[in-house]
Amino acid sequence: MTTRPISSSSTRNGFSRKYHWAGYASGFAIGGFFDGILLHQVLQWHHLLSALEGDPYADLRFQILADGLFHALMYAIGAIGLWLLWRTRTEFGEPAADRLLFSNALIGFGVWHTIDAVVSHWLLGIHRIRMDSDFPLMWDLGWLVAFGVLPLLLGWFIRPDNGGIGRRWSAGPAMLAVLVVAGGAVASLPPSDLDGEPTIVVFAPGTTPASAYEAMASVEGRLVWSDRSDQVWAIEIPVGTGTAPLYAKGALLVSRSMLPLGCLDWLRG
Repeated sequence: MTTRPISSSSTRNGFSRKYHWAGYASGFAIGGFFDGILLHQVLQWHHLLSALEGDPYADLRFQILADGLFHALMYAIGAIGLWLLWRTRTEFGEPAADRLLFSNALIGFGVWHTIDAVVSHWLLGIHRIRMDSDFPLMWDLGWLVAFGVLPLLLGWFIRPDNGGIGRRWSAGPAMLAVLVVAGGAVASLPPSDLDGEPTIVVFAPGTTPASAYEAMASVEGRLVWSDRSDQVWAIEIPVGTGTAPLYAKGALLVSRSMLPLGCLDWLRG
């Protein structure tokens, strides 16, 4: 069997860029269909624009229209993937072609869920995985890890080793996954003009604002920010003051870092 020469449009493993992108585009489209069909229609946990308020977003017909346009976009991307597969059909018989296609589709599937989490959930805020949840960040992160990070890493790991690209573990994808998850938390940080970092206090469910004020007074604190539920507070505490009294009066978590502030704000919804 003769080996076909590697053209200028081929990658180092001998497959054309079109063949690679056929897998990426197909997996990306399947990821969008997976979310749209399962979450928008079967489970009905959210629509594409569920988190937007006011007219016309309150009209279910508008929400369904937005979902339909989203699916139309996925159809277009899927059609591009199929067209690329047809254009590269002569490469199907190459060694490990099926494995490369599958691994690239997994990567595309994971990339879709990663983009959806970072852009739709955290940057634009147009929807969350579970709109009816009191802890939306937990659902966002769980979905991102299960259907974004893991497929992306698995796809990268099982790529065939042909010419130096493929089944070779690299810290790059793992580091990217960590940065994506951490970046989502950072993206959710609320604007702040504080000179120093406040102490973040998460009170137990059912804690009344009066009880929270009492807890804050026990450490001579000053309120600088609170979430909509009044159960996540940012307070300034005098230097040298201990935080043990906060726990004694209903606090579940006390942190002196600003980073949890954004995460916990999303956690409470």
